[in-house]
Amino acid sequence: DKTSFIPVIEQSDRFFFFIRPRRFGKSLTLNMLQHYYDVRTRDKFDALFGDLYIGKHPTRDRNSYLVLYLNFSGISGELHNYRQGLDAHCNTSFDYFCDIYAEYLPKGIKEVLNEKAGAVEQLDYLYHQCELAGQQIYLFIDEYDHFTNAILSDAESIHRYTEETHKEGYLRAFFNRVKAGTYSSIKRCFITGVSPVTMDDLTSGFNIGTNYSLTPKFNAMMGFTEDEVREMLTYYSTKAPFHHTVDELIELMKPWYDNYCFAQECYDQPTLYNSNMVLYFVKNYIDNNGKAPRNMIESNIRIDYEKLRMLIRKDKEFAHDASIIQTLVSQGYITGELKDGFPAANIVDSDNFVSLLYYFGMLTVSGTYKGKTKLIIPNQVVREQLYTYLLNTYNEADLSFNNHEKDELSSALAYDGAWQSYFDYIADCLKRYASQRDKQKGESFVHGFTLAMTAQNRFYSPISEAD
Repeated sequence: DKTSFIPVIEQSDRFFFFIRPRRFGKSLTLNMLQHYYDVRTRDKFDALFGDLYIGKHPTRDRNSYLVLYLNFSGISGELHNYRQGLDAHCNTSFDYFCDIYAEYLPKGIKEVLNEKAGAVEQLDYLYHQCELAGQQIYLFIDEYDHFTNAILSDAESIHRYTEETHKEGYLRAFFNRVKAGTYSSIKRCFITGVSPVTMDDLTSGFNIGTNYSLTPKFNAMMGFTEDEVREMLTYYSTKAPFHHTVDELIELMKPWYDNYCFAQECYDQPTLYNSNMVLYFVKNYIDNNGKAPRNMIESNIRIDYEKLRMLIRKDKEFAHDASIIQTLVSQGYITGELKDGFPAANIVDSDNFVSLLYYFGMLTVSGTYKGKTKLIIPNQVVREQLYTYLLNTYNEADLSFNNHEKDELSSALAYDGAWQSYFDYIADCLKRYASQRDKQKGESFVHGFTLAMTAQNRFYSPISEAD
């Protein structure tokens, strides 16, 4: 039950900006807020929220807004034709808004709206008409930065992105119009994404929102605490066959899904499980009649290939002896200053890159070290991804090892004790794929490469001991 955060959100800035990793419950949180504030769900309030915290402690603003929901992940196209995609998505969303709130809006609003040219003019017309009708809008924008992967991938994309977010760019113009609407009928706004990069570049165009991503009181708003996971498992154990105790399932899930912390002040408090991963496990456990899923990682949770290449490319822009990912894997932790915003042009600044890894869910807060924030790899899911990235940095020209041969050797190691052939294969790969530049890293390189290779073994999990 995350509804206890609703009053806290209401008491915060009316224009709320929040960043969390992919598949961490952002869209579900927005869905909850939409149903709570939508005037159309007033008659369903008890059915939706009656047994929850907010049902027993409703706020004054419940069911008092026209909800305008935009999901930028639905925008097709790359930066060179982003305007067309934004216009098409917004037109569809605005038309739907006019249809479902027809009884609250002036007659003929949809027809006039469709005569306006593009998302910027249509939004301007829409919020002015709502103001004339005496209505208030709650604007939700989900995945506002869905094209971050593209903008960070190469110099040309950065150039196009800069044109969109600076000066007279269309995306900047759109957020300028959102800002103007906040002086009209747009009374509240909630924006989510996976990176603060885009909003930082739009700051002068949209400088009225507050970024609460690192705020302690919202640390647990998304994701599950262990108590919440236990409560969920206990509930489902009464609805389906469970062949393990709750403690046994927690012991199995914790190394893979737990250990997220999103505020330095909260690092000594209960950590968070990735909600999507927990639900994936529970669903598969029930579907498999009380058997744990063979693959603990849902395929959709993996960072997509383009983001993987972007992380590799940006990491390799550091000096050869200062690779952030290499240091993290070899040392087990990294220190830095988490930034709540930074422009795309400055992504290779070390603190900015560390912050980007943190926002993507690759790092989590673990305390402080010599006055700086200490960050570690949160769990086995992320560790496997980072080790894979590390292999790709060593082999960027050819991203494939002989996986079949490696799997066969892994099986022989596990079942026959044939350790020498397994490690001979790793040594041979190291020799063949290591560049002269990488060899100069010495023990650190060998350490990282060996961890990356052995992490892909289905039968064992490598443990990297700190110095």
